[in-house]
Amino acid sequence: MQMNKPLAYFCLALSMALVGSYVALSKPLTVVLPIFLLAWLRFGIGGLAMLHWLKKPNNEVPMSPQTKRLVFIESFLGNFLFSICMLYGVSMTSALNAGIIMSTIPAVVAVLSWIFLRERIGLNVWLAVACGVLGIALFAISKSATEIQNANINITSTTTTFTSAWLGNVLLFCAVLCEAAYAVIGKKLTNTLSPKRISALINLWGFVLMTPFGLYMAWQFSFASVANQMWLLLIFYALAASVWTVWLWMTGLKIIPSSQAGVFTVFLPVSAAVVGVLVLGESINTWQFIALCIALLGVIIATLPQREKRTKLND
Repeated sequence: MQMNKPLAYFCLALSMALVGSYVALSKPLTVVLPIFLLAWLRFGIGGLAMLHWLKKPNNEVPMSPQTKRLVFIESFLGNFLFSICMLYGVSMTSALNAGIIMSTIPAVVAVLSWIFLRERIGLNVWLAVACGVLGIALFAISKSATEIQNANINITSTTTTFTSAWLGNVLLFCAVLCEAAYAVIGKKLTNTLSPKRISALINLWGFVLMTPFGLYMAWQFSFASVANQMWLLLIFYALAASVWTVWLWMTGLKIIPSSQAGVFTVFLPVSAAVVGVLVLGESINTWQFIALCIALLGVIIATLPQREKRTKLND
């Protein structure tokens, strides 16, 4: 079946919405499982679910050395390094800084697409990127302001705290670069590999890279202490993070330019916020709601059909 643009847009949006939802819902997992063990189990479960996707289809050309390198880099940046930078960066800085820094993902994706893929970026995409950055940054600021009003803040900050926050901001920006590179490299891979093969191969590399750390953590961890509902949540997290979101994203990327697809990353914080309100019982104020609407407006702008330039030939 030939995919059309609306269906590709839906795949991109659903992919990022799932990312936001599993990030919010998997917070309890980080309490009961060490981060590296959690990541290792995620890749392992995802790999078992995608074993049949590893086999090379008959109509697929053999992978060139360049394609093999891109698959490894895609996994190293998008799976391995992104997870480490994101998790540790968030733990070392404020929610305000994290939200503002991560809101730059659409803009960084657009710039990298222009530099490395030579994609022509139209005015509508730049306007969509601006809406996304403005909306998510405003959401982060309003959320942080609400939290500060309800907390007792100690004005005296130590050098250690400042250094930790500075390092956390750097790690978060590294995570932004990793996510942007993931979108750009994924676009190149869809030219030669199917979305299923890409999903399975980069998950396999993620499992290999995480195995030394995962085995070390597993050696001294008491698995019997984990409740049954946490194992069910782990299965959902693994399938969503390693299988569903990657396949959906690569499927949409096959026909959508990566610069335009990057706009859909706004669904990540939007989905996380919605899950927080509907499932985790968090509250949302008027400014936060307006901010999310601005971010979603960017998606609408990015998907509006552009007028094709028509030239008339004079006799």
